[in-house]
Amino acid sequence: MKGRSLLLLTMTLAASSASFAQTPSGPGQMKPVAYKVVDGNKVDSDTLQGWKTWRALACERCHGAKQEGMVGPSLIDAFKTLDKNEFHRTVFGGRVDKGMPDFSSSQMMQKNWENLFAYLKGRSDGKINPGDLQAIDAK
Repeated sequence: MKGRSLLLLTMTLAASSASFAQTPSGPGQMKPVAYKVVDGNKVDSDTLQGWKTWRALACERCHGAKQEGMVGPSLIDAFKTLDKNEFHRTVFGGRVDKGMPDFSSSQMMQKNWENLFAYLKGRSDGKINPGDLQAIDAK
């Protein structure tokens, strides 16, 4: 029975268009960061909220419209190794000496930082195309 459940789970994950990136959630633990993308520009609602957060907080002013860097570093490159904990520390503490503001007072960031992380991870993984996004179920 246990083997059958594991096989079913494996087949379900393989058939899904969801992508998972492993990020540390504690000592020795990995927590999946999931985003779902279809055709490069249709994403799940959480990832869409992450993109909307990116746009609303004007992150492209420093990191570029394609997240490839300008004044701030390339997030495409950074998210190859950046984990969720470090992202949280950076977003909510800033790196003032490098020009990165502290977003801890932003209600939008407080609600959506994990969604923003998923969006940026999807961009870094090459699964989400640059530019405007829409909901997977949008007509």
